[in-house]
Amino acid sequence: MEINDITGEIVSAGMKVHTALGPGLFESTYQLCMRHELKVRGLRVEHEHALPIVYGDLRIESGYRVDLLVEDVVIVELKSVAKLLPVHQAQLLAYLKLSRRPVGLLINFNVPHLRHGIKRMAN
Repeated sequence: MEINDITGEIVSAGMKVHTALGPGLFESTYQLCMRHELKVRGLRVEHEHALPIVYGDLRIESGYRVDLLVEDVVIVELKSVAKLLPVHQAQLLAYLKLSRRPVGLLINFNVPHLRHGIKRMAN
């Protein structure tokens, strides 16, 4: 499956979850529902994927956790905030660089229409 196909399925899954649940819930609720919906669609999904930090010869195993890693290619960071801020984009970019993954999606479920809460970023 191509990256564009994977991101398309992720966005479609997000739309379905948002339509069913609406805005205003905790991020953890959207995370579990997204993981379920993506698995139903036949995609491999890792939840809370550990992302170690490597600095020279120092390796910090518990550096960060990625919300969802789909098909071992796309990082998905989920939010439920009033507004996406530059720090949220910086977080996703940092995860992309640290993991050497090509594409990430930042999805904020706390919006009236999910299309206004999706940001695609490339490494």
